[in-house]
Amino acid sequence: MRGERNTFYGWWILAGSVIAMALGSGVSFWSFGLYIEPLETEFGWSRTEVTLGFSVSLLVSGLTGPFVGRWVDARGPRSAIVVGATLTGATYLLLATTSELWQWYAYQSINAVFRQLMFFIPFQALISRWFDRRRGIALGVLGTGFSLGGFVVVPLMRVVIDAYGWDGSFIFSGIVTVAVLVPMGLLLVRNSPADIGAAVDGEPPARDGSHQPRVLTGLTLGQALRTPFFWVLALAMMLFFFGVFGWLVHMVPFYESVGISRGVAAALVSGAAAFGILSRLVFGALADRIPRIEKAAMGLVAFLMAAMTALILDSGTAGIAVFLVFWIVGSGGGPLLEPLLLPRAFGLAHFGAILGTFAVIETIGLIASPVIAGAIFDSTGSYDWVLVMLFAAFAGSAVLLYIASRLPLPLTTQLESTPAAGE
Repeated sequence: MRGERNTFYGWWILAGSVIAMALGSGVSFWSFGLYIEPLETEFGWSRTEVTLGFSVSLLVSGLTGPFVGRWVDARGPRSAIVVGATLTGATYLLLATTSELWQWYAYQSINAVFRQLMFFIPFQALISRWFDRRRGIALGVLGTGFSLGGFVVVPLMRVVIDAYGWDGSFIFSGIVTVAVLVPMGLLLVRNSPADIGAAVDGEPPARDGSHQPRVLTGLTLGQALRTPFFWVLALAMMLFFFGVFGWLVHMVPFYESVGISRGVAAALVSGAAAFGILSRLVFGALADRIPRIEKAAMGLVAFLMAAMTALILDSGTAGIAVFLVFWIVGSGGGPLLEPLLLPRAFGLAHFGAILGTFAVIETIGLIASPVIAGAIFDSTGSYDWVLVMLFAAFAGSAVLLYIASRLPLPLTTQLESTPAAGE
């Protein structure tokens, strides 16, 4: 714990974070599509009405992002994870009691507030605090947790839903969230290396055996908001996640709409997530050597555009096979983009607040995509125009990422101007 052993404690933090990411994403984002048909069948709700619940959840989650970010900056990720996991578990039990459409929306909203507190923002901030030179590979490993959520947890959730119903699945999600994340937060997580007398990246101590405490530097939220780079990048990521999340929610229903059974559809999701682990690790390893991540992000978006094109041209076996190859590569680096881009652009001092504000803008894409896709399916009876819509979103993201890559990084500009200001 205090650096006297050979293994850097940050790797243990990372291992626990991977488990948390797998569980948190697996019982929520990856499993959204599994609830659509059971809720339609039991309550007679339309696909638009069901997916609107997920969109409302994401809207509330996004709007609470800045507050969660400020909590993390002020109190550290550890308290956010413990409190958030406890309350998230309780809200899953509340979701299991849903019997009316308004309750579906209300309970999803409550769940979203506390899920944001225990999930994406605190773990991204946590790993960014423990790693600097190795941040790319560390975030690549963390991103495998998101893939594991689809590979390991989705098949399990399908079995639970088939055996105990959608309500039993929510009860299961609540119990397992508390049982895993609360002990992890209390016993494993530490806010920074300084809490155990260690250094970032496991750097060796000075000759006198001491560690120099790391001082977090960077732009404030207000300074970041006044830069063109922030808004161009935020809009690019909004369109990126518009496309990714729209597919994430509707991928199982899409497979079923082209004649694939529910079990095979879940297996396709699980298999893509499994291969996505390698994609994330490779992207994370390469990211430490790439000066401008925006250019690498453009490459990912190009693969996603090719993936949508494959399905537009052929939604049969051959088209789906080609789609999966491009999708696995293109979506691999998605969860890593923000924690790689934002520290380089704005520093770490106010990372949580900046990431939380970023989430508000991205939420526009997250909430709109599933609902629009559901409405298109309800009106046309197919996903053809949904695929065209997702392609257009990725194309817009590519254009904005190119513009961002041509802009100077705000943190670099500030550092270059500081000496002159001192003179």
